[in-house]
Amino acid sequence: MVPTHYYLILSAILFGLGVVAFVFKRNVITIFMSIELMLNAVNLAFVAFSQAFGKLDGQVFVLFVIVVAAAEAAVGLGIIILIARNRQSLNVERVNLLKL
Repeated sequence: MVPTHYYLILSAILFGLGVVAFVFKRNVITIFMSIELMLNAVNLAFVAFSQAFGKLDGQVFVLFVIVVAAAEAAVGLGIIILIARNRQSLNVERVNLLKL
């Protein structure tokens, strides 16, 4: 049996990697993937706490987070494809939709 703090350390590492990628990367798809990585890190922590306390509350919450993440991925990828077609760039600094 793996101790709970191992899962929490892995979750913290994954979340930290997601934050670093979100802050320093300039590609929209990389930023999108880093947000998904952070969501999955939080899901791992919820499942670890759920297993540690012997309750299903964390796993139910993870189910809702996965559903929201799937909807966000569908809408987000649609927006990214639209931006890539119209602006011919996925660089965050070059995509300025509010300017004419």
